[in-house]
Amino acid sequence: MQFENSGPADAPETARSVSSLDGMAVLTASEMRDAEARAIAGGTPGAVLMERAGAAVIAALFEHWSQLSSGGRACVLCGPGGNGGDGYAVARQLAMRGWTVRLHALAPARHADAAGQARLWSEMGAIKEWERAGESVEGADLVVDALFGIGLTRPLGPEFDRVLAAGAQRVLAIDLPSGLCSDSGRVIGERCFDADLTVSFHTPKRGHILAEGPARCGALDIRSIGLPEEGGFVKLTRRPERLGKRAGHKYGHGHALVLSGGVGRGGAARMAARAALRIGAGLVTLACPPAALQENAARLDAIMLRSLRDAEALKRLLEDSRLNAILLGPGLGTGPREGELVAQALAAARSTVLDADALTLVAGDAALKDALHEGCLLTPHDGEFARLVPDIADRMSGPVASGPAYSRLDAAREAAGRLGCTVLLKGPDTVIAAPSGRAVINAAVHGRAAPWLATAGAGDVLAGIAAGLMARGRDGFAAGQEAAWLHVEAARRFGPGLIAEDLPEMLPAVMREMEL
Repeated sequence: MQFENSGPADAPETARSVSSLDGMAVLTASEMRDAEARAIAGGTPGAVLMERAGAAVIAALFEHWSQLSSGGRACVLCGPGGNGGDGYAVARQLAMRGWTVRLHALAPARHADAAGQARLWSEMGAIKEWERAGESVEGADLVVDALFGIGLTRPLGPEFDRVLAAGAQRVLAIDLPSGLCSDSGRVIGERCFDADLTVSFHTPKRGHILAEGPARCGALDIRSIGLPEEGGFVKLTRRPERLGKRAGHKYGHGHALVLSGGVGRGGAARMAARAALRIGAGLVTLACPPAALQENAARLDAIMLRSLRDAEALKRLLEDSRLNAILLGPGLGTGPREGELVAQALAAARSTVLDADALTLVAGDAALKDALHEGCLLTPHDGEFARLVPDIADRMSGPVASGPAYSRLDAAREAAGRLGCTVLLKGPDTVIAAPSGRAVINAAVHGRAAPWLATAGAGDVLAGIAAGLMARGRDGFAAGQEAAWLHVEAARRFGPGLIAEDLPEMLPAVMREMEL
């Protein structure tokens, strides 16, 4: 379909920005192509979608850099596929707004709609040779990366070195910075563009959220171009629906048991216990070796204390069925006594959160690994994950020679299926995966970044929040995603200077402000 040069089709609608990523589907490249194919089959020509994409990029550009709305010098780099077609549309629309545009094509357009856009551009300006692209980058106020988008499956070659070394003033990537795997957020090979702004369409892609993606993408702007609603894909976490207590006795809201280490090792467990109480568990008990009772008593009031000498004592304690959630790991220790405690806790078949030292014990003991059950939630960081499932971790971190690459999402799902329990793989791109294959991503990136969470003890608090939610009746998958979401919100509310002890104290305000 041809368009007049007077302006983009459906520009007001396509300029609409997706205001919140909360709960949105996170698509693979294949899923995005399917969404586009459904739109085309439903009567929207591909050329119209391409024109809408161009208009959406222009709208995002001027919102992000309002100082450029009066014009400037652009260098547009186009590939041979659909992403290149979007680039030709952007070049034309910039030129119509008075910009000086230099467009360089890596190769002639092979995609039918992209070829149509290339013809429209050629009526306005030249398609310059790739070998001179570096010179245009150096003199541009804006570089538009429309080379590959979500379609790249091979490494960028040395023909990109001159462009990458040119020192662009501003880079806008259409869909995804070239060189990045759309499905994993990992760089394919050794070369990758770094964008200051990435404009993508419909929903975020996994590469925007996972691994290196957020750092490579810069600011992320998702725009609607009128594609059909997505179905049952992997989604980002969303705010919990309801956390407030209903009327009733304290035992109606569960009783969490947190196991602590010995003298001088109780801080992590105390923070976790406080988080469990703050999130709404009716009661929380911290159980510790007899010698550590006095130390913990001096630091705790609302949290109850029990002496716990050994696994036999834990077995007797768990005869009380009201203790319906157990947390083991923070500051626990990794000796034979602690291994027996983990075995006893797993044998009780209660809702169980395993973190820190408990994960180390499980990783080193095949019998403990075999004792894991569906009621368990494991909360490893990358190092603990590598000890639990080293072969899966190797695939997740190994070099990428072609795409789509094996991702953190793939790794967490495979680990959950193998271990038979929910896995919460921690990071800015936390993945929560159930044994069934269900998974969500809790993204503390882009506009929801919380870098202050990189502090000692933050993971212990996350485990405590999850244990408190499990005491209140959540299964491991629901507790994991709600805990991860609230953990980030508490950190964002506090801001810079956060230490782990601050996180439980932020939870009441977060829940009140969110009307949870």
